[in-house]
Amino acid sequence: MFVCIFDRQVNGMKYQRRMKELRQENNMSQADLGKVLKCTQVAYGMYENGKRRLPICGLITLARFYDVSADYILGLTDSKERK
Repeated sequence: MFVCIFDRQVNGMKYQRRMKELRQENNMSQADLGKVLKCTQVAYGMYENGKRRLPICGLITLARFYDVSADYILGLTDSKERK
C-alpha cells in the first residue's frame, strides 16, 4: 500500500505553503507559475490552496525552476540547496 505524502503534513508544514512562499519571494503571480507548469492560473491556485494534488512532474518542474530541492518544497528540509 502506498501513502501519499501530499495528503499529510510534513514537519508541520504542507507543501502548498512552501509553494506560496517561493512564489511570493520571487515576486511572481499564480498566472506566472501556471505558465511554468503549463496550466491555468486557476489550476495552479488549486495546487497552492490544496484543492488539487500537485503531480510529481510539477514538483520536479518547480524544484528546477526555483533551483531548490524537492525535499525543500515538501518541507522535509529547511535547506533550499540542491545536492
